[in-house]
Amino acid sequence: MINRKLKRALAPYVLIAPACVLLLVFLYGVANGIVQGFGIMPFLGMTTPTFDYYAQALSHPELIASIKYSLYLAAVSSALAVVGGVVLSAALTQAKASRLFQLLGVQVPISTAHMLVAIAAVCLFAGSGLVPRILAALGLTTLAESFPTVVGAASGWGIIFVYLWKEIPFVAFCTVTIMANISEKFGEAAAGLGASPARTFFGITLPLCKGAIVKAFLIVFAFAFGSYEIPFLLGPTLPKALPVLAYIEFQDPDLMNRCYAMALNGIMALICTVLAAAYFAVLQRERKGGRS
Repeated sequence: MINRKLKRALAPYVLIAPACVLLLVFLYGVANGIVQGFGIMPFLGMTTPTFDYYAQALSHPELIASIKYSLYLAAVSSALAVVGGVVLSAALTQAKASRLFQLLGVQVPISTAHMLVAIAAVCLFAGSGLVPRILAALGLTTLAESFPTVVGAASGWGIIFVYLWKEIPFVAFCTVTIMANISEKFGEAAAGLGASPARTFFGITLPLCKGAIVKAFLIVFAFAFGSYEIPFLLGPTLPKALPVLAYIEFQDPDLMNRCYAMALNGIMALICTVLAAAYFAVLQRERKGGRS
């Protein structure tokens, strides 16, 4: 009897132990990166904090261009994701889609790895890809190579395309439940007052989903800003996205350069922290609104 009670008491802690270990590893990595950004690497005999590496990072000739490019990719992809996600959510709600359609339209794209989508984008839209060849065969373009390249384009449209593959379903995932549970009485009342379906959607449905939309926007913005693998594969040589710039500096054979790379990561983490603070501000506003 005692052993059974003891097992029941310890079961929650045993189940949560793997997550705690992963959390500790994550926190250790973050703390280690922050410390290295201030020039502290005891295994190299560097124990005195300094702001020199942050000064070097802030004076890097490519820093401003990298930040602008990362903000551009994040802002454009997030804005388009919000528009596409709201449209997808409205379509699923209006059609009263079954669980299967919601699975195919939302959960399957979210679970698809970005690397697979990037490979698909290259196969479809590269100079020798399927789409340029079809357009050339139809006479819509003179040569397949004249199609805007998906790799290395300064516009970053290939990167944005890959992001939208998962960000649009994610925004829809965050809003479809709220949108589907809005009482039909609101729409009926608006229609009785002469409002069109479009005006009802923009005047009633969207404001009720505003909190979820804002939170989804902040999440996908922070993700797109801090992601490096897709800009690394599909991005231009110049300007580099900020995560790519930090990754390249981290790969330098000189271990002393790691502090400089961590300073770049610190700048990127600061921007993401501001976004996280904005996210929690939205949460607090929703909680206060719900209590009042």
